[in-house]
Amino acid sequence: MSPLPAFLRFVLAATSGWLVYFSYEPHGHWWSGIAGIAVLYLSLAPWRQWPGGDRPPAAFGGLLGFTQAAFCYLYLLPWIGEFVGAMPYVALSIFLGLYGIFTGVFGVLVARWRFGFAAFPLIYLAVEFVRSSVPFGGFSWVRLAWGQINGPLAALAPWGGPALITVAVALVGTGLVALLSGRGAQRVAGGAAFVVPLVLGAVAGLGINTAGPTVGEANVAAVQGNVPRMGLDFNAQRRAVLTNHVNETLALGDDARAAGEPLDAVIWPENSSDVNPFTDSEARSLINIAVRGVDAPVLVGTLTRDEVGARNTMVVFDPDNGPGEYHHKRFLQPFGEYMPWRDFFRNFSEMVDLAGNFKPGNGNGVVHMGDIPVGVATCYEVGEGPAYRMAVRGGAQLLVTPTNNATFGFTGMTYQQLAMSRLRAMETDRAVVVAATSGVSAIVHPDGTVSQETEIFTADHLVEKLPLRDSVTPSVRFGGALEWVLVALGVLVMLAAGVAARKQQRRYAAQRNTQA
Repeated sequence: MSPLPAFLRFVLAATSGWLVYFSYEPHGHWWSGIAGIAVLYLSLAPWRQWPGGDRPPAAFGGLLGFTQAAFCYLYLLPWIGEFVGAMPYVALSIFLGLYGIFTGVFGVLVARWRFGFAAFPLIYLAVEFVRSSVPFGGFSWVRLAWGQINGPLAALAPWGGPALITVAVALVGTGLVALLSGRGAQRVAGGAAFVVPLVLGAVAGLGINTAGPTVGEANVAAVQGNVPRMGLDFNAQRRAVLTNHVNETLALGDDARAAGEPLDAVIWPENSSDVNPFTDSEARSLINIAVRGVDAPVLVGTLTRDEVGARNTMVVFDPDNGPGEYHHKRFLQPFGEYMPWRDFFRNFSEMVDLAGNFKPGNGNGVVHMGDIPVGVATCYEVGEGPAYRMAVRGGAQLLVTPTNNATFGFTGMTYQQLAMSRLRAMETDRAVVVAATSGVSAIVHPDGTVSQETEIFTADHLVEKLPLRDSVTPSVRFGGALEWVLVALGVLVMLAAGVAARKQQRRYAAQRNTQA
C-alpha cells in the first residue's frame, strides 16, 4: 500500500469518528452516525478504482479501527475529566479505542467480499457488545444507537433495543457505500441495505405509543433541588442539597394544591439525601416534612449501609406509612461508585481513592409508590439493557431515572444520558421521569418525546399526568436473546473472515512457490 492512499484512509477513519460523535446529544444529528459508518467502511474497503488498485492489509485496518473509535470518544467523553483533569478521560478514550482494532482488522477482511457490506454491521455490533460488557461490566455509554434518538431508526427500539438499532445504522451506512461504488447485484443489494432499514424504522414508528396498553394515569412530579456549587464539592454539601430538595418539594406541594390536582408520586434525584435518614434524625425529619407537604409518596435518593456494605439506594417514603420499598443500585459505575483493582491503580494516581466502595443490589428495580409499580434505573443503570427490561417484566407501569450529574458541570453528559432515557422509553413503551440534582430533569413520553425539561443548575420541578402501561414489547421479552444471537453471528462472521483470509494467504504462498 502506497503512502498517499494510506494517508487518505487514515484521514477518513478520523473523519468517521468525528461524524459519529455529532450523532450524539447535545448535537443529535442522527444522519451523521450513518455517514460516519459509511466513511469508516470506505476507509477499510479495497479501492479498485485507484491506479494499480489498493487493498489495505488487516494490520493497517486495525490502526484505522482504533483511530476511528479513539477520535470519536476523545470528542464524546471530555465530561469525565471535568473536575478530575484530562488524564482519566484520555486514558478511557484510548482504552475504548483499542476495541476498535478488532472492528478494523475484521472489517478489512469482510470488505474484500462482494457482499461484505452486509456482514460488517454484525462485526461492529459484536465489538460494541464486548466494549459494553467487559471488563468490569464494560462501558455502554458509547453505543452507536444512542445517537439515533432523533431519527427514524430509533423506532426499531421496541423490536430489538439498542443492538438492533446499531446493526441498522451500520447496514444503512455500508449499504450507501455499496450503492455508490458497487456494480450489478452488489449495487442493487447495497441500495436495499440503505433503504430497507429506514423504511422499516418509519413503519415501526407508526406503532409506537398507542393507547391500547394504557391501564391508568398518574400525576407524577420530578423535583430538581439543585446543588450549592458545581463539582466534587457536591459531596461536602450534603445537608444543603437535602434542604434544597425539601424546599423545592414544598413549593411543588403549594403549586399542586393551588391547581387542585393532587400528586400521585414524586421523584427525587439520586443523592438528593446523601445524609442517611435511617441513621440521622435531622435528615429523617426534613424528608418527613417534604413528604407531608406534597401528601404523596416520594422516591428519595440516599446512601445506606447494611451487612453487605454501602449502598446507593432509592427509597419510597409514604406520608402515611413512612419508609417502604427500596432499590439498591444494581449496575454500579466502575471507577466512580467502586474502584476495581484499587491497589493496582493507586500506583498510577491517588485519585483512585475518590471512587466509592458501594456494593450492588440484586433486585428487579420495581418499587411501589401507592398503587403504582415504578421501575427504577439509577443514573448509570439506564445504559444497561437488563435494568428496565427486568423492571417491566416485574410489572413496572412507569419508569424513572433518578440521577446526579452535578460533578459534570455544564458538559454534554446530562443530555447524552437523557437520550438514553428517551430510547428506553421507546423500547419499553413506558413514560420515563428523569429527576436530576442539577439537571437536566425531564418528562419523557413512551414515544421518546420530551414534553418538559429543566435548565441546568436551577431549582425547579416538573408535573404531568402520564400514562401507566402494562404492555411487554418484543425487545423487553426477547431483546437480550436477540442481542446474543446477533453478536454470535458477528463472531461467526469474524471467524469465517479469519479462516478465509488464512486460506487465501496459503494459496498465494503456494502460487509464489510454484512460480519460483
